[in-house]
Amino acid sequence: MRTWIRRIQSLRIEEIIFLVFLIPSILITIRANWYFYTAVGENSKKIEGGIARIIVTLILMVIFYWFLWFRPDKRLFKFIREVAPFIFAIAIYTNLHDTIHFVNPHDVHFQLNAIDEWMFGVSPTVWAEQFYRPWLTDWLSFAYMNYFWITVILVLYMYYRGEKREFRTVMLTMMLSYYGGYMLYILFPAAPPRLALAPLYSINIFKGTSLISDSARAMVNISASSARGAFPSLHCAITFLTLGMAWRFHKRLFWIFLPIGVSLIVATVYLRHHYVVDIFAGLLLCAAVWYITPYIDSKWRNYQAKKGIITKSPPVLAPGAKA
Repeated sequence: MRTWIRRIQSLRIEEIIFLVFLIPSILITIRANWYFYTAVGENSKKIEGGIARIIVTLILMVIFYWFLWFRPDKRLFKFIREVAPFIFAIAIYTNLHDTIHFVNPHDVHFQLNAIDEWMFGVSPTVWAEQFYRPWLTDWLSFAYMNYFWITVILVLYMYYRGEKREFRTVMLTMMLSYYGGYMLYILFPAAPPRLALAPLYSINIFKGTSLISDSARAMVNISASSARGAFPSLHCAITFLTLGMAWRFHKRLFWIFLPIGVSLIVATVYLRHHYVVDIFAGLLLCAAVWYITPYIDSKWRNYQAKKGIITKSPPVLAPGAKA
């Protein structure tokens, strides 16, 4: 038992956080699947696929921690350790995103739309119908579908250049942003406008569009009875973080990413995926994790030092600090 406690204490903070979120994710997914397997007339292939995703995640987790504790010096594993917690965070997201309604059934999407109407005098996703053009829908669908890749490009560029502290700063901040978003999803379950406000729309925005838009629509085509991942917009939160970190560490990449980033933020409303207030919440989440991440990392490292554990991971850079 002491050996296992010591092994847990030697983990990085991102590896601890993953374990903390994993068990609730498994329980929520099992609960959702049980509902759809036993309820008459209900069907959701995506949630049913959650069991397979959980099994795959568990298998990869076991392999990861086995290498971590018994073969940590393998060259390839050193890179895998840097990126695996972020990948595990995405794996948990794919399950929580579809099953939140089984944890907290008290939806707030109509309240979110009311806030939008209070701010703008109109529901922005309905107002945006006047701007719909097939070519614009294709471009914004492309931007929305590919938000993840600008983050990947940024962190791989840092890793290739050997910028270890910058790399870990970005990775841990992004990961905490995802987990912060998950908690807000559960506290404030909200269906996206395309589902909650469907009767208000008079235009099929995907009419006349290309395969790009069809692919983007397929990626978000989940069960109307279970989709509760609108508040905050993690697409926007991660985009804000990516742009902010690019500006902080590599301004040339910032200018390359900027058109996709701005287009993605516009797309969240144009494509009816989010309320405007979701974007504001994503920005606040971005700002919070930007400052909280170095503090959490520092506290965990201090705890390890008191336990006589020396960690080889580079410390996260505080806002404004340079490596």
